[in-house]
Amino acid sequence: MKATAAEASLGVFDSGVGGLTVVQAITELLPNERVIYLGDTARVPYGNKSPDTVKRFARQDAAFLLGRGVKAIVVACNTATAFALPSLVADISVPVIGVLAPGVETALARTKSGRIGLIGTAGTIGSEAYQKAIRALRPDAHLVARATPLLVPLVEEDWLQHAVTRQVLEEYVRPMLSEGIDTLVLACTHYPLLKPLLAEIAGPDVALVDSATTCAAHLQRCLDMAGLAAPPATSGGIEIFLTDRPAHFESMARRFLKSPIHRIEVVSLPE
Repeated sequence: MKATAAEASLGVFDSGVGGLTVVQAITELLPNERVIYLGDTARVPYGNKSPDTVKRFARQDAAFLLGRGVKAIVVACNTATAFALPSLVADISVPVIGVLAPGVETALARTKSGRIGLIGTAGTIGSEAYQKAIRALRPDAHLVARATPLLVPLVEEDWLQHAVTRQVLEEYVRPMLSEGIDTLVLACTHYPLLKPLLAEIAGPDVALVDSATTCAAHLQRCLDMAGLAAPPATSGGIEIFLTDRPAHFESMARRFLKSPIHRIEVVSLPE
């Protein structure tokens, strides 16, 4: 039974293309794992939706992945993690992992001054989930949090190096840098795709903490503890399911994913 479970796929969901950063980090760290990715591209972004709506979307996303027989689910969306993770963990029998806690742990390990910046969707920043988690572990932390709602549409549009994107990032981040932050948490899985631009703007003295790599490392620990890591002989691969098929999705997927994509398919989610 345990060997069969270990050979099953991992399920990952996000509101759109951003979760591919988590998939890439997982496949780099865990090349034997098969991944089923669900991008809810018909309803992107989640960051401007109400908590109840995000919870409903997250339950539908998880139900789809469970229907595919996954052994664990990664909520590769900070907004869904902030609003829906506790109920998903309580209601689902397989391990469910979010992106928030690993990012918080890494940010606290990286910061030297305790001055930490947070950028994310309006939903994630407004939930104060990151702020509460950081202050619970370091009450004296000086947090500079800012909702950055224009970034997800820019990433979804594949404007990763566009002059407009640079201008928007500078408008968002420059005031945070003036407050002396030494660590910037990218509290949205779309944002790691903007790291080259952010690194130029923030400079070498500001550590950029992204949800993707920290989540993948946390997932590896969880799979090992649960005896669910894929056997060494298992061949990895990725299946992608979308609720809508943006014209540029395939080019972005192949740009950021080094593992083979076995298929890309448009699906409807269970109500």
